[in-house]
Amino acid sequence: MEGTQTYEFRPLILVAEDDDSNFKLIKAIIGKKCDIMWARNGEEMVNLFQTHGEDAKAMLMDIKMPLMNGLEATKIIRESNTTIPIIMQTAYAFSSDKENAMKAGATEVLVKPITLGVLRGTLSKYLPDLQW
Repeated sequence: MEGTQTYEFRPLILVAEDDDSNFKLIKAIIGKKCDIMWARNGEEMVNLFQTHGEDAKAMLMDIKMPLMNGLEATKIIRESNTTIPIIMQTAYAFSSDKENAMKAGATEVLVKPITLGVLRGTLSKYLPDLQW
């Protein structure tokens, strides 16, 4: 049978998360439909972006990480790319955290714990071809 093959949109998502269990949760929520590359801190995320940024469709960025936090990493990434969706995650629901993230260049800020519905819904907003 020819002509039955369908193209499945599998976006590359770069994930910056220093906590193993939080990363595993994100992977469990989106891993079946997305390719994921993991950075354990902001410095690794900047390097991942410099290497794979052209292929990446979105980024999930934890704010609080060692070596370089998500705000600093986002500012650096925004110097060369202003369009990639950067979805920042924070464990703190303070409005100042959200403001700081938006000033740094975040597209959206989610408060942990991240749920399946919120994460998938947010990614779908920026990647409409993504079918859950």
